Amino acid sequence: MTVTSAGLLLYRRSDRLEVLLAHMGGPFWRSKDDRAWSIPKGEYTDEDPLAAAEREFAEELGAPPPPGATTDLGWVRQSGKAVRAFARESDFDADRIVSNTFTIEWPPRSGRTAEFPEVDRAAWFDLDTAQTKLVKGQVAFLPRLTDLLSRPAHLGEE
Repeated sequence: MTVTSAGLLLYRRSDRLEVLLAHMGGPFWRSKDDRAWSIPKGEYTDEDPLAAAEREFAEELGAPPPPGATTDLGWVRQSGKAVRAFARESDFDADRIVSNTFTIEWPPRSGRTAEFPEVDRAAWFDLDTAQTKLVKGQVAFLPRLTDLLSRPAHLGEE
């Protein structure tokens, strides 16, 4: 059975297009930057994928996602998972996140457990920077977003 995840890719436009990414928490990712960021996402089973994406956004960033029109960016394979992303134009204060936590044995084989945030920070990145920050399996969502935004309906033309 394939594990499925859903996430919400927020974007905003001013003088350039930016996307909101979350840096993965925990000891493995602590000192990593390139390829250590993700769209806010998480696993789901018997749930509407967009509802799961919105729930995971709230759990990982500490606030519900801003409302707005949402577009399906489709699926990618990431580390054996099927990840579905949705794009939404909106702003969000990346400096005020409060992530949920997880517990693992740390250090390994020590017999002690430690609690870590799922996400330790969030930030807005232009697309070129996001290309290097995102985990490799999710990079495919960026050209899909660019393609979506190049369509006339998204340019304010009807």
